[in-house]
Amino acid sequence: MADISSPALHKALAKLQQLVPSAVRVEIRVCDVSKESDIAALVSTLDAWGGVDIMFNNAGIMHADDADAVSTPEAIWDLTQAINVKGVWFGCKHAVLSLRKFNKTKGSIINTASVVALVGSATPQLAYTASKGAVLALTRELAIVHAREGFRFNALCPAPLNTPLLQDWLGDDVAKRARREVHFPTGRFGEAVEQANAVLFLASDESSFVNGQDFVVDGGMTKAYVTPEGPALAGPANNASLSGRVDGVPGAGL
Repeated sequence: MADISSPALHKALAKLQQLVPSAVRVEIRVCDVSKESDIAALVSTLDAWGGVDIMFNNAGIMHADDADAVSTPEAIWDLTQAINVKGVWFGCKHAVLSLRKFNKTKGSIINTASVVALVGSATPQLAYTASKGAVLALTRELAIVHAREGFRFNALCPAPLNTPLLQDWLGDDVAKRARREVHFPTGRFGEAVEQANAVLFLASDESSFVNGQDFVVDGGMTKAYVTPEGPALAGPANNASLSGRVDGVPGAGL
């Protein structure tokens, strides 16, 4: 696991070891994805594991000063593209180099885009939106370029999620929250675990014929004109809120 924040990595490692005690070997590394040298060093550590098989390029930002064409500062535009686009490119590049180095005949690279790359929004975040559109285009092209090598590239397109990042941003602003929740047919934001399950599918051999796709996991948000009325549906619990083991095999005594 890699992240720019060492405390976040150690927190994630502790949670993983709590929930999945059978994961006997887990490594963490601090990495700034906007720096190719960091990505190259990160991927090189996997040589001891036999190289890359799966790469999930998930790092990204949406800066508070990101606005419209007039108000977005150039520095925020450049920072957003450096992390959200160039960082994904570096991840893809070094995944391909590792796959080739170890003569792999298959591999899966998943890049996080967003539903805002597919639909417009009246609450502008132009640098972020443009960056996610670039991720879709980059992913599609790489999927075709490397298809005959057996390397699949797919883009995950999440809707807004019930994560600490979003909840801190929304805060107690009821109107700000309602302006977004109203577009969900289920009446709720997505949960991180629902995206993680989609990534597991794209990473697995079960998705061996899925390539170059904008894989939308949004509860139907981008397909809705008007949404149903009534109480919101409950979502699944995220791993961060669990406390018991999750790596047991039902009925096997493990």
